[in-house]
Amino acid sequence: MSEWFLPAAERPWTSGNLLTPHVHGADYFDRLLEVIGSTQSGDRIFLTDWRDADERMAEDGPTVAELLSSAGRRGVEVRALLWRSHPGKLNSEENTHLGTVINESGGEALLDERVRRGGSHHQKLFVVRRKGRPEEDVAFIGGIDLCHGRRDDAAHAGDPQAPPLDKRYGATPPWHDAMAEIRGPAVAHVLDTFAERWDDPTPLDHRNPYRAVVHRLARMPRHPERLPERWEPPPDAGPHQVQILRTYPAKRPAYPFAPQGERSIARAYSRAFARARRMIYIEDQYFWSDVVSTTLAEALRREPELQVIAVVPRYPEEDNRLGGPPMFFGQRLAWDQLLEAGGDRFAMFDLENAAGTPIYVHAKVCVVDDRWMTVGSDNLNLRSWTHDSEITCAAVDPGGVLPQSLRTSLWAEHLGLSQDDPRLSDLSGALALWAERVGARGSRIHEHVPRALPARTRLWARAAYRAFYDPDGRPRRLRGTTRF
Repeated sequence: MSEWFLPAAERPWTSGNLLTPHVHGADYFDRLLEVIGSTQSGDRIFLTDWRDADERMAEDGPTVAELLSSAGRRGVEVRALLWRSHPGKLNSEENTHLGTVINESGGEALLDERVRRGGSHHQKLFVVRRKGRPEEDVAFIGGIDLCHGRRDDAAHAGDPQAPPLDKRYGATPPWHDAMAEIRGPAVAHVLDTFAERWDDPTPLDHRNPYRAVVHRLARMPRHPERLPERWEPPPDAGPHQVQILRTYPAKRPAYPFAPQGERSIARAYSRAFARARRMIYIEDQYFWSDVVSTTLAEALRREPELQVIAVVPRYPEEDNRLGGPPMFFGQRLAWDQLLEAGGDRFAMFDLENAAGTPIYVHAKVCVVDDRWMTVGSDNLNLRSWTHDSEITCAAVDPGGVLPQSLRTSLWAEHLGLSQDDPRLSDLSGALALWAERVGARGSRIHEHVPRALPARTRLWARAAYRAFYDPDGRPRRLRGTTRF
């Protein structure tokens, strides 16, 4: 058994899968339209997501609500877990609207508030199972929500249905994101995650009496109907080894399937970084946390040939007087620690489109030594590793193709090179290549140095960062340590 297959989580590795990365929301939405459009009566759809029922899946295509409700009306069993979210038009009201549409078309959608206080359900998964056609079963895991702003493509002109974002991203913010399509036995493990949450006996609105009233007025179910009898896992579909990893916080009442929480994402990353020898490549929305970056810093100190490249957004999503400083504080912690450990073997970059507009990096992708890779909902921070619900897909290709193919395709786009450029395969010269491409014609990359805050700002930014932006959801015995 390869060192990459050592057990790192509650879900085992499965063989016989076919994993296909979908980079950019437009590509993922096109694939969903194809998959859902071909479903028939008796097929099943399961999803966890949030939040915009009116998001268009294509320029002239159906909205999210229309796509799911049409499936329900033709006899497809649709079940959805939508995070209830924080109050406000852009969150809980939109989730209620989408849930109502699904319920009125014969499906069942639940608004799920069963999170740690101050936390969220951040998992993004979509499973389609075919009655009598298991070879066509498919699951999707990644960072792309079914909501405004996500339908962007490689040109990065942005989604016409724009989300609220810092004004420097423009009227239609360019958006970089990724999703993984899975076929094969691992589809059943993705469905396990949905079923465990669905079957949790804790009432959906157990914390907030006001929300309980709103829940009833919206005629949303308080307790789910039983899921239908499970079908056998789908047959082998390809050569890839896949492991489904999750985060759940320690909370009260506890999750029955994770009484002390689950941190298999954190443990898998820690073990992968501990085995890294040449290259760790990361795309991440935040890249916060001194605790998380410790695992990377240790790898840089241990391996003199190891390089770390990170791609992040140029600006936080809310870079105002209150929202910006805690985010810069957290990212600067990681940046300082890795620069001290690796020197010129570590670099951070951000992206812009051909018009010079910054691209918001929402992707959660990691590739280690072109051997191990992840695509998921989790960010590289303590919140995603311990506090919110997350799901990610780790993969290994015994043939050595998949992780390298994903990395080189991303680098080709960012660096403005053709995908067959031999320099993309040379890990030893990776940082030199990125440095050379800064400002080059066709390149989208710029060196990213997180803003250093004045001492007075750091005083309150540190407290806000620890308490609200990057909280620790581990059991008390683990807090203050680097153990997960």
